[in-house]
Amino acid sequence: MSCPLGKEHVCCTRISALSVKAGNTRILDNVNLHLHCGEMTAIVGRNGAGKTTLLKALLNVIPHTGSIIFEGENRAATDKPRFGYVPQSLAAEQGNPVSVEDLIISCLSRYPVWLPRRSRDTDLVRKVLSSVNAEELASRRVGDLSGGEIQRVMLALAIHPVPDILLLDEPVSGVDRTGLCLFYQLVSSLRKDYDTTILLVSHDLDLVARYADHVVLIDRGIAASGTVQEVYTSKAFTETFGHIVTDIPDSTDGVL
Repeated sequence: MSCPLGKEHVCCTRISALSVKAGNTRILDNVNLHLHCGEMTAIVGRNGAGKTTLLKALLNVIPHTGSIIFEGENRAATDKPRFGYVPQSLAAEQGNPVSVEDLIISCLSRYPVWLPRRSRDTDLVRKVLSSVNAEELASRRVGDLSGGEIQRVMLALAIHPVPDILLLDEPVSGVDRTGLCLFYQLVSSLRKDYDTTILLVSHDLDLVARYADHVVLIDRGIAASGTVQEVYTSKAFTETFGHIVTDIPDSTDGVL
């Protein structure tokens, strides 16, 4: 991937001694983690363990101590990276008249959506949706989309322009199995095609095992970190989830 003009691609994110407190309660304590471009790191753990808090600290939207350093190709610290973000869900009332085309244009262009479409805007919508194989959704109303379809649209918006770091906070909650697999395949291809750093929070341990390069088990701090095999067979994982995932694929099975 060629870097945006005047902006160095972020190759490594170094998180050191990261801690977050809410009043007298320590939500995260002394988190040390390296994230590398072209890799998907999955964050797993029980509810309330601090997974989403870690994403918010990385985005610098909550107070925290410690350091977060973004490094370019020559290991020199670089500017804050371009982030992409896909939340758990997009709230849209059923029957809402806003179309997918309207949503994309309002997010990526200053052109008022109530004015007649320009060819450049139609081309933009087509380009954005084609990146997630969703061109057919352009004219659909957002409120009529399935959970999987909405998440594909959100992913399309998150990767335009292409981010250095893509944050996915349980992005497929409530999505059916077919939609789950398609979403993970699309995300997995980003690390290969664009050398993107992907940080995924997920409760779907089977799909994490298939697609993640690295896994971090969070329990207010890092309870275990390493390959899928290393983390899923660790004592901390068994104590957290009560079982070991026995069907762990080879490391190349999830790579497209």
